[in-house]
Amino acid sequence: MVTVYIVDDHRMLVDGLSLLLSGESNLKVVGKSINPQMAFDEIKQLKPQVVLSDIQMPEMNGIELAKNIKRVLPDTKIIALSMFGDAGHINDMISAGASGYLLKNSDKQDVLNAINTVVSGKEYFSQTVKEELERAEKAIEEGPDKPNITAREKEIIQLIAKECSNAQIAEKLFISERTVETHRKNIFRKTNTKSVVGLLKFAMENNLL
Repeated sequence: MVTVYIVDDHRMLVDGLSLLLSGESNLKVVGKSINPQMAFDEIKQLKPQVVLSDIQMPEMNGIELAKNIKRVLPDTKIIALSMFGDAGHINDMISAGASGYLLKNSDKQDVLNAINTVVSGKEYFSQTVKEELERAEKAIEEGPDKPNITAREKEIIQLIAKECSNAQIAEKLFISERTVETHRKNIFRKTNTKSVVGLLKFAMENNLL
Protein backbone atom coordinates (compact mmCIF):
# COMPACT_ATOMS: atom_id res chain seq x y z
CA MET A 1 0.00 0.00 0.00
CA VAL A 2 1.51 3.31 -1.12
CA THR A 3 0.76 6.19 1.24
CA VAL A 4 0.18 9.61 -0.33
CA TYR A 5 -0.14 13.15 1.02
CA ILE A 6 -1.60 15.99 -1.10
CA VAL A 7 -0.89 19.69 -0.64
CA ASP A 8 -2.28 22.54 -2.75
CA ASP A 9 -3.73 25.90 -1.79
CA HIS A 10 -6.89 25.19 -3.79
CA ARG A 11 -9.38 23.13 -1.79
CA MET A 12 -11.23 21.90 -4.89
CA LEU A 13 -8.08 20.42 -6.38
CA VAL A 14 -7.02 18.77 -3.11
CA ASP A 15 -10.44 17.21 -2.56
CA GLY A 16 -10.80 16.19 -6.21
CA LEU A 17 -7.40 14.53 -6.38
CA SER A 18 -8.00 12.80 -3.05
CA LEU A 19 -11.29 11.41 -4.34
CA LEU A 20 -9.64 10.36 -7.59
CA LEU A 21 -6.95 8.35 -5.79
CA SER A 22 -9.17 6.91 -3.07
CA GLY A 23 -10.59 4.33 -5.48
CA GLU A 24 -7.19 2.74 -6.06
CA SER A 25 -6.65 -0.43 -4.03
CA ASN A 26 -2.87 -0.01 -3.83
CA LEU A 27 -2.98 3.64 -2.70
CA LYS A 28 -4.00 5.35 0.53
CA VAL A 29 -4.32 9.11 0.91
CA VAL A 30 -3.13 9.59 4.49
CA GLY A 31 -3.45 13.37 4.55
CA LYS A 32 -4.19 16.53 2.61
CA SER A 33 -3.91 20.25 3.27
CA ILE A 34 -4.32 23.66 1.64
CA ASN A 35 -1.76 25.14 4.05
CA PRO A 36 1.87 24.23 3.21
CA GLN A 37 3.20 24.91 6.71
CA MET A 38 0.49 22.76 8.26
CA ALA A 39 1.15 20.16 5.59
CA PHE A 40 4.85 20.05 6.49
CA ASP A 41 4.04 19.50 10.16
CA GLU A 42 1.64 16.65 9.30
CA ILE A 43 4.01 15.09 6.78
CA LYS A 44 6.73 14.87 9.44
CA GLN A 45 4.31 12.90 11.63
CA LEU A 46 2.64 10.76 8.95
CA LYS A 47 5.80 9.99 6.93
CA PRO A 48 3.99 9.32 3.61
CA GLN A 49 5.87 7.57 0.83
CA VAL A 50 4.76 10.14 -1.74
CA VAL A 51 3.86 13.84 -1.51
CA LEU A 52 1.96 15.49 -4.36
CA SER A 53 2.63 19.22 -4.10
CA ASP A 54 1.69 22.41 -5.89
CA ILE A 55 4.47 24.98 -6.41
CA GLN A 56 2.84 28.41 -6.27
CA MET A 57 1.48 28.64 -2.71
CA PRO A 58 1.39 31.41 -0.08
CA GLU A 59 3.67 31.41 2.99
CA MET A 60 5.77 28.48 1.77
CA ASN A 61 6.01 27.57 -1.91
CA GLY A 62 6.41 24.04 -3.23
CA ILE A 63 10.15 24.43 -3.75
CA GLU A 64 10.71 25.37 -0.11
CA LEU A 65 8.34 22.64 1.03
CA ALA A 66 10.19 20.03 -1.02
CA LYS A 67 13.54 21.10 0.47
CA ASN A 68 12.14 20.93 3.99
CA ILE A 69 10.59 17.50 3.44
CA LYS A 70 13.76 16.01 1.95
CA ARG A 71 15.77 17.41 4.85
CA VAL A 72 13.76 15.50 7.47
CA LEU A 73 12.38 12.64 5.35
CA PRO A 74 14.93 11.91 2.61
CA ASP A 75 13.14 8.71 1.54
CA THR A 76 9.81 10.46 0.87
CA LYS A 77 9.24 10.95 -2.85
CA ILE A 78 7.93 14.31 -4.05
CA ILE A 79 5.92 14.88 -7.22
CA ALA A 80 5.23 18.45 -8.31
CA LEU A 81 1.73 19.04 -9.64
CA SER A 82 1.74 22.52 -11.14
CA MET A 83 0.28 24.82 -13.75
CA PHE A 84 3.82 26.02 -14.53
CA GLY A 85 5.43 24.03 -17.32
CA ASP A 86 8.57 26.10 -17.90
CA ALA A 87 12.06 24.72 -17.46
CA GLY A 88 12.81 27.16 -14.66
CA HIS A 89 10.12 25.85 -12.30
CA ILE A 90 10.79 22.24 -13.35
CA ASN A 91 14.52 22.47 -12.66
CA ASP A 92 13.93 24.32 -9.38
CA MET A 93 11.72 21.47 -8.15
CA ILE A 94 14.19 18.82 -9.31
CA SER A 95 16.98 20.67 -7.47
CA ALA A 96 14.78 20.78 -4.37
CA GLY A 97 14.48 17.00 -4.44
CA ALA A 98 11.39 16.25 -6.53
CA SER A 99 11.36 12.89 -8.29
CA GLY A 100 8.47 13.74 -10.59
CA TYR A 101 6.73 16.65 -12.28
CA LEU A 102 3.20 16.79 -13.69
CA LEU A 103 1.07 19.59 -15.05
CA LYS A 104 -2.36 20.14 -13.52
CA ASN A 105 -4.07 19.11 -16.75
CA SER A 106 -2.59 15.61 -16.41
CA ASP A 107 -5.09 12.74 -16.46
CA LYS A 108 -5.58 10.13 -13.74
CA GLN A 109 -3.37 7.53 -15.44
CA ASP A 110 -0.51 10.00 -15.64
CA VAL A 111 -0.78 10.68 -11.89
CA LEU A 112 -0.89 6.95 -11.10
CA ASN A 113 2.08 6.26 -13.37
CA ALA A 114 4.03 9.02 -11.64
CA ILE A 115 3.30 7.67 -8.16
CA ASN A 116 4.19 4.09 -9.06
CA THR A 117 7.35 5.15 -10.89
CA VAL A 118 8.81 7.34 -8.13
CA VAL A 119 8.04 4.69 -5.49
CA SER A 120 10.11 2.24 -7.53
CA GLY A 121 13.05 4.63 -7.24
CA LYS A 122 12.87 6.21 -10.69
CA GLU A 123 11.95 9.69 -11.90
CA TYR A 124 8.75 10.52 -13.75
CA PHE A 125 8.01 13.50 -15.97
CA SER A 126 4.90 13.90 -18.10
CA GLN A 127 5.44 14.07 -21.86
CA THR A 128 4.92 17.84 -21.97
CA VAL A 129 7.47 18.33 -19.20
CA LYS A 130 10.00 16.11 -20.98
CA GLU A 131 9.57 18.12 -24.16
CA GLU A 132 10.09 21.40 -22.30
CA LEU A 133 13.29 20.12 -20.66
CA GLU A 134 14.58 18.92 -24.02
CA ARG A 135 13.71 22.25 -25.63
CA ALA A 136 15.46 24.18 -22.87
CA GLU A 137 18.56 21.98 -23.17
CA LYS A 138 18.62 22.52 -26.93
CA ALA A 139 18.28 26.29 -26.43
CA ILE A 140 21.31 26.26 -24.11
CA GLU A 141 23.32 24.33 -26.70
CA GLU A 142 22.35 26.75 -29.46
CA GLY A 143 23.32 29.81 -27.47
CA PRO A 144 23.44 30.72 -23.77
CA ASP A 145 22.35 34.29 -24.51
CA LYS A 146 18.92 33.25 -25.81
CA PRO A 147 16.24 33.43 -23.10
CA ASN A 148 14.16 30.35 -22.42
CA ILE A 149 10.67 31.51 -23.47
CA THR A 150 8.01 28.84 -22.94
CA ALA A 151 5.07 28.21 -25.25
CA ARG A 152 2.69 29.71 -22.68
CA GLU A 153 4.89 32.80 -22.29
CA LYS A 154 4.93 33.21 -26.05
CA GLU A 155 1.12 33.11 -26.07
CA ILE A 156 1.03 35.83 -23.42
CA ILE A 157 3.52 38.00 -25.31
CA GLN A 158 1.35 37.74 -28.41
CA LEU A 159 -1.75 38.75 -26.43
CA ILE A 160 0.14 41.67 -24.85
CA ALA A 161 0.99 42.76 -28.40
CA LYS A 162 -2.76 42.80 -29.12
CA GLU A 163 -3.16 45.16 -26.13
CA CYS A 164 -5.06 42.61 -24.04
CA SER A 165 -5.32 43.33 -20.31
CA ASN A 166 -4.37 40.75 -17.67
CA ALA A 167 -8.07 39.97 -17.19
CA GLN A 168 -8.56 39.42 -20.92
CA ILE A 169 -5.45 37.23 -21.15
CA ALA A 170 -6.63 35.18 -18.16
CA GLU A 171 -10.03 34.66 -19.80
CA LYS A 172 -8.57 33.65 -23.15
CA LEU A 173 -6.06 31.18 -21.65
CA PHE A 174 -8.36 29.87 -18.88
CA ILE A 175 -5.95 30.81 -16.10
CA SER A 176 -6.15 33.24 -13.18
CA GLU A 177 -5.08 36.88 -13.32
CA ARG A 178 -2.51 36.10 -10.62
CA THR A 179 -0.97 33.48 -12.89
CA VAL A 180 -0.90 35.96 -15.78
CA GLU A 181 0.89 38.49 -13.57
CA THR A 182 3.45 35.84 -12.56
CA HIS A 183 4.06 34.98 -16.20
CA ARG A 184 4.46 38.68 -17.08
CA LYS A 185 7.07 39.16 -14.36
CA ASN A 186 8.96 36.09 -15.59
CA ILE A 187 8.78 37.33 -19.19
CA PHE A 188 10.19 40.76 -18.36
CA ARG A 189 12.92 39.15 -16.26
CA LYS A 190 13.91 36.64 -18.93
CA THR A 191 13.92 39.21 -21.74
CA ASN A 192 15.63 41.85 -19.60
CA THR A 193 13.04 44.43 -20.64
CA LYS A 194 11.37 47.06 -18.48
CA SER A 195 8.36 48.11 -20.55
CA VAL A 196 5.80 46.74 -22.99
CA VAL A 197 7.49 48.71 -25.80
CA GLY A 198 10.83 47.10 -24.96
CA LEU A 199 9.21 43.67 -24.72
CA LEU A 200 7.51 43.98 -28.10
CA LYS A 201 10.77 45.15 -29.69
CA PHE A 202 12.46 42.08 -28.24
CA ALA A 203 9.61 39.85 -29.44
CA MET A 204 9.87 41.17 -32.98
CA GLU A 205 13.65 40.73 -33.07
CA ASN A 206 13.31 37.13 -31.87
CA ASN A 207 10.37 36.08 -34.06
CA LEU A 208 7.94 35.67 -31.15
CA LEU A 209 5.08 37.56 -32.83
